[in-house]
Amino acid sequence: MRVAISKQNILLSALLWTSTGLFLIEAGVTIASLASICVNRVLRCALDLAVVARRVKSIGHRSVATITFLVVIARPGLARASDTTNTSNQGKPGDHVPFFLLIDNRASFAYQSTATQPGVTSKTAKQIFEFSHLDIWRYGTNLVIVDLLKSDHADPAAPCLSPNGPTTGCAGAAELYGFIRSTLGFNEILRTNAFAKGPLHDVSLVIGGDVQRENRYSSAYKHDVVTGLQLAFDLPYKGFLNVSPLYYKEANYNAYAQCDVGGIPGVTCLADGDIAYRGTWAVETSYYMDLDFLPAKMQYFAVRGRANFYGPKGGENSPLPSTPTKTEIDSEPVRLIFDSGKAFWGSKHTHRLDVWVAYRYWENKYGFDHNASTVCMGRGAGSCVEKSFYPGITVKF
Repeated sequence: MRVAISKQNILLSALLWTSTGLFLIEAGVTIASLASICVNRVLRCALDLAVVARRVKSIGHRSVATITFLVVIARPGLARASDTTNTSNQGKPGDHVPFFLLIDNRASFAYQSTATQPGVTSKTAKQIFEFSHLDIWRYGTNLVIVDLLKSDHADPAAPCLSPNGPTTGCAGAAELYGFIRSTLGFNEILRTNAFAKGPLHDVSLVIGGDVQRENRYSSAYKHDVVTGLQLAFDLPYKGFLNVSPLYYKEANYNAYAQCDVGGIPGVTCLADGDIAYRGTWAVETSYYMDLDFLPAKMQYFAVRGRANFYGPKGGENSPLPSTPTKTEIDSEPVRLIFDSGKAFWGSKHTHRLDVWVAYRYWENKYGFDHNASTVCMGRGAGSCVEKSFYPGITVKF
């Protein structure tokens, strides 16, 4: 049987996955996009590739800084309630435009009092620490989000809930979740406006992935990749709407599916506990808009939101015969943001300090059918649908 991983191992392994993924994907997409235009722009590409070389060298330093920051905020209490908000690409850059048009780093804290954990509880409190990095560069965007989530005792860490383990006396479970999406804009790469029609701002290639680790007995280790297109639309008041049809492929690990718990290998259990889901479709959407239609003295508010849909991916314990998964809806339909930086310190400090409240709706959490899966019945009744209002605060630095 696998030994339950420690909080430190969760933190270090997932952070290394995230920082390494950022390094490889950012460097890879940058070099690939530059190579595609080198035939007609040799001199310009030589200059850009020199910038890339310096950038790739610096990514490692930035990743180390990110890890250090996360460790510091996580120490007091190691806590997918993530904000996966994409951003629209900028317009066609001219030769005078700097290589990086925007670098935006933020840290957030949120508190959910009515979160859920499939198969465990329909109500647990979670503290959520989040770091997000966004950069817009000459040919696209990179978005990285890392969440640290800490549950209360209703959702216990290992060894509680193991077949022969205790039922009480365990600390609340901890999760670490990493998310990355990178885009390459067709308008930017081809130096054209052909993909801008009416409210459509750009069409981009998008690639990315997610990774999640936890210290519950299940020791879930989710990792997936996505690829597809992103359609970026303009909204009024400096807003945007992004719609991304994607291909989604996930793998996972679950100690409950492993034969150490008992069963017949390949028939009723998996020798290694590794679950191989089939590829499926996904649609990720996100939006943002300032509420500048309000009177001038009240123009401190904005709204953002997202709705992500992931299609059925086979049986819960694929490749074993098991209850089919259902379409997963992971959404935060609305987050109302108060720009306290602008309200109290002026427009120079716009969104330096945001206070917000959001509504979360997550149906068929992790793909478990909330009407049919045994995970969602009995002790886990109500645990596969999450509905909650929750507050948070975000600092830009």
